[in-house]
Amino acid sequence: MAEDSNQLRVRLVSPERTLFDHPATAVDLPTLSGCMETLYGAAPLMAELGAGDVTIHGGPDGLDAIARYNVSWGFAEVLPDRVTILANDALRPEEIDVPRAEEQLDRGLQMWREAGDSETAYDEALRVIAEAEAKMASAAERH
Repeated sequence: MAEDSNQLRVRLVSPERTLFDHPATAVDLPTLSGCMETLYGAAPLMAELGAGDVTIHGGPDGLDAIARYNVSWGFAEVLPDRVTILANDALRPEEIDVPRAEEQLDRGLQMWREAGDSETAYDEALRVIAEAEAKMASAAERH
């Protein structure tokens, strides 16, 4: 249960670790259908995460970003008083290895060029490209 009646309990976990488990006023999620903001009292839902940043808001005015994590894929469960994010991969912006993300982008572009008529290969190439671009954007924003 959230500590304050207007706050969500936000928990972000990956297979390796729990990254965040605290109250917050709002959470921005990168879903496959676009960015979504979750506030206290939201209707229950499940969303599939895409590549991008999970931004958790709080602080004295409730609007400050108190944490940001880059995720590549996963699910989010939204309930009126809590948000649970299960991420396949989650990193703080300062943990992102930019040269490795650039290599991932090059690999994705090569996969895209070689996809031919295979819709599955094309979709996988686009997924790899989106993940790499999201990591590089997240790392760039930390400066």
